[in-house]
Amino acid sequence: MKRNNILKGKVAIITGASSGIGLACAKELAYRGATVVLASRNIYRLSVIEDELTDKGYNALAVKTDVTIESDCQNLIKTTIEEFGKVDYLINNAGLSMRATLSDVDTKVIRQLMEVNFFGTVYCTKYALPHLINAKGSIVGIISIAGYCGLPGRSGYSASKFAMRGFLDTVRAENLHNGLNVLIAAPGFTATNIRKAALTANGVPQGISPRNEEQMMTAETVAKKIVNGIIHRRKSITMTNEGKLAVLTEKIFPRLVDRLLFLYMSKEPNSSLNQPNNTQAKSITNNITMQKPELRFIE
Repeated sequence: MKRNNILKGKVAIITGASSGIGLACAKELAYRGATVVLASRNIYRLSVIEDELTDKGYNALAVKTDVTIESDCQNLIKTTIEEFGKVDYLINNAGLSMRATLSDVDTKVIRQLMEVNFFGTVYCTKYALPHLINAKGSIVGIISIAGYCGLPGRSGYSASKFAMRGFLDTVRAENLHNGLNVLIAAPGFTATNIRKAALTANGVPQGISPRNEEQMMTAETVAKKIVNGIIHRRKSITMTNEGKLAVLTEKIFPRLVDRLLFLYMSKEPNSSLNQPNNTQAKSITNNITMQKPELRFIE
């Protein structure tokens, strides 16, 4: 893919850049002319990506970063400024999911999700903020429909994404007159490794995806929408019609959305919502399956 230089001279930091949406965003930004700073705990993988991009003539720098460690996030911004003198875009993509009901999950799992998804966003945004204001740049938070509607079996995930949205909405309001743009992006179900890395009730990664990923939105499609949103300084993007419907319906008929979400998530293989002793799923299925279309959401 040829560089089109529309973002020439821009510097973008992407967390969680070693795979999935983060990697796709890094490549899309580089293809459009931006210098990309790749952040992840997996420095080996980042270094391979850095070499791939620089070999093609793109500008890239890998910085080992654990977003749960505040000093790592501070170093990420510091290194970027030392190398390139500015930051135009910060994409808070690093994320972790879970798959368990609150009654089953160890609370350490919820804390871990908050550390990665929420505090990782807080730390990176905090230290990048003055540079982003100076550049009149953009902060991006990649959330999910789970950041608008509570997702059964994903209490910690939804909580962390709600927290991200509230935090970034506030940052936008605080900097209304500073030229800073804040974009909150909610993809649809995306074919990435987030479901394989999702934590189970005891904190062990589930290792396999509970869904057929062949028909899901690709990370590359999500990245194009996000980068276009940055260019056009969008406030928010909800990437599927089903997601838009869910957000709208939740405001008007919140109880209906609760029931639809319960039904949808209970259809996952081995769902904790659909155990033999859980009569709720069967009851809800019987009541609404024939009444409303199935909704599709992101995890």
